[in-house]
Amino acid sequence: MTDFQTPYGLIGRRLGHSISPEIHAALGNPHYSLYELEPEELPVFLADPRLKALNVTIPYKIDVIPLCAELDPLAEAIGSVNTLVRQPDGTWKGYNTDAYGLRCMMRAGGLSFAGAHVLLLGNGGVSQTIQAIAKLDGCETLTVLDLQGTEYTYDDLPEFYDDTTLIVNATPVGMYPHAGKSLVDLTLFPNLKGVADVIYNPARTALLLQAETLGIPCAGGLTMLVAQAKQAAEHFFGKPIDDSKIAEIGAVMQRDAENIVLIGMPGCGKSTIGNALESLSGRQQIDLDAEIIKKAGKPIPEIFAEGGEDAFRKIESEVVLEQSAKRGVILVTGGGVVTRAENEAPLRSNGRIYQICRPIEQLSREGRPLSVGADLNAMAAVRMPLYQKFADTAIENNRTPEAAAEEIWRDYCAYTRAEWAEFEHAGNP
Repeated sequence: MTDFQTPYGLIGRRLGHSISPEIHAALGNPHYSLYELEPEELPVFLADPRLKALNVTIPYKIDVIPLCAELDPLAEAIGSVNTLVRQPDGTWKGYNTDAYGLRCMMRAGGLSFAGAHVLLLGNGGVSQTIQAIAKLDGCETLTVLDLQGTEYTYDDLPEFYDDTTLIVNATPVGMYPHAGKSLVDLTLFPNLKGVADVIYNPARTALLLQAETLGIPCAGGLTMLVAQAKQAAEHFFGKPIDDSKIAEIGAVMQRDAENIVLIGMPGCGKSTIGNALESLSGRQQIDLDAEIIKKAGKPIPEIFAEGGEDAFRKIESEVVLEQSAKRGVILVTGGGVVTRAENEAPLRSNGRIYQICRPIEQLSREGRPLSVGADLNAMAAVRMPLYQKFADTAIENNRTPEAAAEEIWRDYCAYTRAEWAEFEHAGNP
């Protein structure tokens, strides 16, 4: 049986990647624990009188309803509960704060259910909330796809290619540690106007990355997570919390979670700037070439000598995938990482990418198998368009490494703040 830790917390079956304790600590509640429960443990656990308030996640948002003596009207209408508050008589009252978080997420992405032809992926607890809010907020049509085929299965997707204008993912598909997967190909939806994904880890799922590439407005799940936690805390303690707290907490969470990725020509100074950035930010720097050496068990020139560039690039892509799954680090890439298109999505899924620029004549060739004796102008002609495609912004390495690192850190912090500008001032959606 799961042991009592604190009077507040999150219940669910698998909670290893949850950041809810950090969010609630930022909301002023350090007494918040993660409680992993098996289904048979649920009734006995909730009977513990020491518990005061809880959040509820997969797979118990519907299962807790019979254990509540009272439901908030919105939770009752939706048929899903993600917040429990102990009442003076010792019973539980159930609330749904996912609805508030969902509306905040939609607003942040410039999305709306009003008049939309919605294709909803998944039919679990959070899906119930999305279905209810989509209808309350005026969607034109709502189609739910799931594995069991309660309404339709994923085999029925082609029926909805032409009509769908808004797609919402309410499944775990695309979440770490299984990032890079998506249930749909957005290029098949000619009238698509928006995409939302309730997943927050990684910051940009494969679904959202494709939406960005296609220029389709989109929104990720971190906004929903922070906003619903804010309203849950209001229920926990009976006190209002200004909407500006969403921006304050969300920007910090995003800043701490996303990676800073450095790309650029061999010898442009990525590692040196990475060292300066590590000192400035306190983040761990990970050199992908060093990780390749560890994985291969041999130096890079030996990898090239034995298997050529293809062998090296294969290992490099494996390392990119592994290291991109980390959070809040500095990833220093090799100069040719951009030559394989498959590396872009992992690097971008949870990172902001900076191209380090330096004149060709100033590039160092030492210790670089492809640079020694190579025509760097010809190499640059091939790679420069790829660097520009991968990069979010470019940094000129024409000063001290410390100055370049400071520019990157300023840009990165400004970027994370700008992502939350919608909630900087009070005002409910």
